[in-house]
Amino acid sequence: MDVAMTWQKRADDLRVLSALVALWALPAAAQTVVDGDTIKLEGTTYRIWGIDAPETKQLCRGHALGGIASGTLEQLMRGKTITCEDKGRDRYGRSIGLCRANGEDLGAAMVELGMAWAFTRYSWDYVGLEEKARRENLGVHAFGCQPAWEWRKEPH
Repeated sequence: MDVAMTWQKRADDLRVLSALVALWALPAAAQTVVDGDTIKLEGTTYRIWGIDAPETKQLCRGHALGGIASGTLEQLMRGKTITCEDKGRDRYGRSIGLCRANGEDLGAAMVELGMAWAFTRYSWDYVGLEEKARRENLGVHAFGCQPAWEWRKEPH
C-alpha cells in the first residue's frame, strides 16, 4: 500500500470514528439540566416529580446552593440513559416527570443527598429520604436553607 492510500484509509477511519462519537454524544446533547429540579429531555421540559430544589438565586447562609443542586443533578445524569414517565402538568404547563438515570430515581437521589426537599404539597414519596438527609445534616439541611416554596413567596 502506498503512502497516499495509507493516509486516505486513516482519514476514512477518522471520519467513521468521528461519526460514531457524534452518535454516541446525541443522548447527552438531547438532555440538559435547567435547575436542581427541572430538566429538558428530547424537547420536553420536565419538573422532577415530588421534589423542590433551591432556586438558582437562593442563598443559604451566603451559599448559592441552587447552583450546587443543579451541578449535583448534572452529575447524577452524566453519561446515563435518562427516561421520564409523564405524571401530568404543573400550574405553569410544564410536564411533571418521574425521571430516572439508568433506572435510578433522580428525585429520590436528590432528596437523599440533601440537594432537594420532598415536595409534600404534591407527593409524600420522599419524606423518609428527606428525614434521613436532615438527620445526617446533608446539603440544604447543613446550611439551614429555607425550603424553596417558602423562599419563592418572599420578595427578592
